[in-house]
Amino acid sequence: MKKQVLLLSTLLASALATPAMAAEDASALAQMKNCMGCHQIDKKVVGPAYKDVAAKYAGDAGAVDKLVAKVKSGGTGVWGQIPMPPNNVTDEEAKKLVEWILSLK
Repeated sequence: MKKQVLLLSTLLASALATPAMAAEDASALAQMKNCMGCHQIDKKVVGPAYKDVAAKYAGDAGAVDKLVAKVKSGGTGVWGQIPMPPNNVTDEEAKKLVEWILSLK
């Protein structure tokens, strides 16, 4: 009986998870990985605003893969000459961050 209740609770929690919850998770991950030290959602700091990144890559089918690689490896030249260093994130974390960034309007 306890296993059934636990399973039901888990399924219910998954069903109730919303995109807003996923966004909160990604935002917290961005904070934890120190992304927000150089980026903000709606204003340029050292790097571009995340909303500007989302606008630039809107409609680009390959954007997630390109940006995941950029997050992991770093880069320079797309947004100016200040380099973005490689970030210590897993592939899964990078993808979660990039999908969140691209969802911003």
